[in-house]
Amino acid sequence: MAASETGSEELRPIAGIDRLIHEPARLMIMAYLYVVESADFLFLMRQTGLTAGNLSSHTSKLAAAGYLEVVKEFVDRKPHTMLRLTDTGRDAFQEYRVGMMQVLR
Repeated sequence: MAASETGSEELRPIAGIDRLIHEPARLMIMAYLYVVESADFLFLMRQTGLTAGNLSSHTSKLAAAGYLEVVKEFVDRKPHTMLRLTDTGRDAFQEYRVGMMQVLR
């Protein structure tokens, strides 16, 4: 097999990469939430370095895709937002990881 054919075969899995997750800010959010049961909005904001507006925008996209559950409540009369991956989000992130590992091999 020619070198160019081998290279295209090895990179083929990248075509199936979930582009919603692949965006750097959303990848950070998904990665943090993958290793914990849930996290609050302020924790994710500090960990990712995103502004409140950026984090809100990206979490909204992930929630709309069914990857993220957003629970808003009040604690001591202050708004409190908790985020967690859904089973669909957890599965999507695992598939993303497997696909990236294939590409990076």
